[in-house]
Amino acid sequence: MGFKSFEFCSELNESIKAQGFVKPTPIQAKAIPVVMKGRDVVGLAQTGTGKTAAFVLPILERLSQGERGKVRALIIAPTRELANQINEVVVSLGKSLGIKSMTVFGGVNINPQVKTLRSGVDVVVACPGRLLDHMNQKTISVSHLEVLVLDEADQMFDMGFLPDIRKILKHVPKKRQTLLFSATMPKEIQVLAQECLTNPETIETEKNAAAQTVSHALFPVAQHLKTALLLEIMYKIDSGSVLVFTRTKHRAKRLAETLISADFRAASLQGNLSQARREKALSGFRDGSYRVLVATDIAARGIDVSQISHVINYDIPDTTDAYIHRIGRTGRAAKTGDAYTFVTEEDNAQVRAIERVLKAPIERRTLEGFDYKAADHSRKNEFARSPRPAQGPSRGASRPGASRGGRGSSSKGFRGNRS
Repeated sequence: MGFKSFEFCSELNESIKAQGFVKPTPIQAKAIPVVMKGRDVVGLAQTGTGKTAAFVLPILERLSQGERGKVRALIIAPTRELANQINEVVVSLGKSLGIKSMTVFGGVNINPQVKTLRSGVDVVVACPGRLLDHMNQKTISVSHLEVLVLDEADQMFDMGFLPDIRKILKHVPKKRQTLLFSATMPKEIQVLAQECLTNPETIETEKNAAAQTVSHALFPVAQHLKTALLLEIMYKIDSGSVLVFTRTKHRAKRLAETLISADFRAASLQGNLSQARREKALSGFRDGSYRVLVATDIAARGIDVSQISHVINYDIPDTTDAYIHRIGRTGRAAKTGDAYTFVTEEDNAQVRAIERVLKAPIERRTLEGFDYKAADHSRKNEFARSPRPAQGPSRGASRPGASRGGRGSSSKGFRGNRS
C-alpha cells in the first residue's frame, strides 16, 4: 500500500514524494482514509509512529480546495517544541499547495504573531495558553474553522492544560471535524473526548510498536556515581546521538555543563532557557552540532530526531507512562535503539512497575572496569532525593508489549556486563 492509494491531489503527492515518504505507517494507513471522510477520530499511537502526517496530510488535502487566508485548521499541542515540529511538517508538505501556516506559543512577543494572523493564514499550530490569549484579545478569528486537532492529549492533561482546552472549545464552531491523538487514554482524556468529539472512530496501532525496536537495560549504581558512570558510558558509545533525561531543570543544566567540560558536544533543554536558546539547542541536536542533549520530560516533548541511538535515563521517570514516552525517542522509523536507565536501591519499586508494563524483566548490566565502590567525598550530594512511590500507567492507559531487554546488550559501541 502506497500513498497514491489515498488519491491525494497531484501537488500533495509531489510533496509526499519529495519528502521521501514511500509506505504509510500503520497509524497513517488506518487514520488517513477515516479523516478524509470527515469523521471525528480518536487516534491512539505511541510516539514515533508517524501520527503527525496521519492528520496533516488529510487536512492539507481538504484545504487544497476552498478559500485561502482564513484559519480553517487549528492544531493544539502541549509544548512549543512540538508545535514547531508539527508546523515544519505542515510547511514542508503544504508548500506546493500555497497553504500558509504559523505557530502560536508564549515566551515570545505577541505582536509579530498578531501581524501574521492579520495577514491571513490557513493553519495555526498553537499551545493552549497563548492561543487563549489571542482568543480573549480577539486577535485570532476561528469562525471559518473546519478541523480541530488535539495532539498529545495525555500530555496536555499531565501539564494542566485541560481547563484551557475547555475554554478554547467554547470559542470554536460547534460544526467542525475534531481529531484527538494521544499515546494513552487516562479517564480524564476519555471524558474530554466525549465532550468534544461526535461519534468518533477510534484508531489504534500496536501498543508495543515503539518498544519493539528498543533494547532496554538497567544500570544499578549509587546516586553519587551516576555522573561518573554516564561519562564512562558516553566514552564507549561510538555512534548516534544521545538523549539524556533528568528529573529537574537544575540537574539538566549542571549535567550538560559537566559533559561539555569533558569535551562532549552537549546542550541542555529545560524550562529556564529563553526561547531562542531552546530553539538553538534543539536545532543543534537535530543537525548534529550537539551530539548529546540533556533534557527534562516536559522540555523534551516534541523532539523528533531520527538518529538518536541511545536514550539514557539519568533519573528513573516517576511513572511508567513517562518511561514509554522517553524510550520512544529512540528506535524510530524502523531503526533500533537502546534505552539505559540508571537505578538506585530507592528505585526498585518503580523498576518493578515498569517491568510489569513491559511484561518482561529488564536486563541488569554493569560496566566493566567502573569502580562501583568509590566513596562519596562531596560534602553535599546535590542530586540526592528521597524514595518515590512506584506509579504505574494512568488509569485506562494503553500498555506496551514485551521488552527486548533480555535479548543481549547494545550493538551501538559497547557491551555492559550482565548481572
